[in-house]
Amino acid sequence: MCGVSGPACWHDPLDDGLWERELPRAIRSPDTGWRLAAMNARTAPNIFVREGDGISTLVVEGDWTTMSIAGLSGHVLSPSNLSFSSDFGNLGRIDSAGALAILTLAPNAAFTADLPANLADLFALVGSAMADRDVPPIKTPPFHVRLGQKVYRAVQEIGASARFLGQLEVALMKSLAHPKRMRLIALASSIQKAGFDALPLIAIMTFFIGAVVALIGSDLLKTLGASELVVELVGISVLREFGVLIPAILLAGRSASTFAAQIGAMRMNQETQAMKVMGIDLFDALVVPRVLALLVIMPLLAIVAMLAGLAGGLVVSWGILDVSPTYFAERLSAAVDIRHFWVGMAKVPVLAIVIALAGCRHGLSVRGDVEDLGGRVTVAVVQALFAIILLDAAFAILFNVLEI
Repeated sequence: MCGVSGPACWHDPLDDGLWERELPRAIRSPDTGWRLAAMNARTAPNIFVREGDGISTLVVEGDWTTMSIAGLSGHVLSPSNLSFSSDFGNLGRIDSAGALAILTLAPNAAFTADLPANLADLFALVGSAMADRDVPPIKTPPFHVRLGQKVYRAVQEIGASARFLGQLEVALMKSLAHPKRMRLIALASSIQKAGFDALPLIAIMTFFIGAVVALIGSDLLKTLGASELVVELVGISVLREFGVLIPAILLAGRSASTFAAQIGAMRMNQETQAMKVMGIDLFDALVVPRVLALLVIMPLLAIVAMLAGLAGGLVVSWGILDVSPTYFAERLSAAVDIRHFWVGMAKVPVLAIVIALAGCRHGLSVRGDVEDLGGRVTVAVVQALFAIILLDAAFAILFNVLEI
C-alpha cells in the first residue's frame, strides 16, 4: 500500500484500474543480500542475490521486456569471493533489451543453470555485443594534411560553383531566347519577397551609415580645418561603396538564406524529384526566377540606399556643421562626379548574381535531412558574404588601376 510509511508509488493514468507501482529501489537485508526490484501487481521484473551455505544464487523473476524494464536502475553487487549460480525458474517473457538489463545489473554473475537453448543463445548474443573491443585512438592528421584537405575542398567548391554558373548561363540564354519559358508568377513573388520587403530595412541601415560617416568625418576634418569636405566624404563613400555594399550584405543574409531554405525544403519533401518526373527543368522553375528577381530589384535597392545614406549625411552635417540642405546639394553636385554613381552601380549585377547563385546552389545540394538543410543555409550565407567582400575589394583595385 502506498503511503507516507510505505514505498514510493505512482499511478498509471493509462490503466483503468489505477493500479499502483513501486518505483525501483535497492534493498539490503541479511537473508537476501542486495536486491533490486521494480514491482507492480502484474508482471514486474525482479532480480536479487540469494545467499546461503557459501553459495550466491542470482534469482531473476518476472517479465524482462523493453516496456517492463523502463523503470529499472541500479546495480546488483556480486562479491568476488563467492561462487554464483542462477535461478531463472520464474522468468517470464524476455527480449534483447531485458537480457542487456540483466547483464548490466549483474555483470559478475555466471549463469550456471541449465538454460533453454534459445535463452542461452540470447545471453550469448547480447554478451558478445557488450564485450569490450579495443578501439584504436583517433589520430589527428598533421597540419599539412589538414591544410591540404581544406584546399582540396575549397577547390571542389570553386569547381561546383563554376559548373552551376555555367548551367545558369545556359538556362538564362534559353529563357531570353524563349520568353515563354519564364515563370512570371515566380519572378514577381521573388521580387516582392527579396526586394520590396527589404526596402525599409536597407533605407534605415544606410541612413545611419551615412550619418556615422558624416559624424566621424566632421570631427576629423575639423582638426584639419576642412570641415566643408564632409560633403565629398559622404557622397563618394556612399555612392561608391556603402550604397551598394550594405544592400548586398543584407540580401546575402536575407535572400541567400531564404533561397537555400526554400529550395532545400522542396528537396526534403521530394518536390524536386516530382518536378523532374513531370519533365520540369529545375533551373527554369527554381533558379532563373530568383536570379532575375535580384537582377531586377537590386539596382532599385542600391539607389534607395544611396539616397538614404546621403540623407543621413545631410542631417548630421546640418545639425553639427550648420551646413544647409541647399549648400549640401549644390556642393554634392559640383564636387562629387557622376562617375562615382556609375562605379557603384557597375557592381550591382555581379553581386546580385553571386547572392542568388550561392542561395540556389546550396538549396539544390540539400541531401534530405534537417541537419544538412541547416548547414547548407549557413554555408550559403557565409559564401555569399565572403564573395561580396572579395569582389568589392577586386572592384576597388580594378577601378584604382584604371583611375576611375
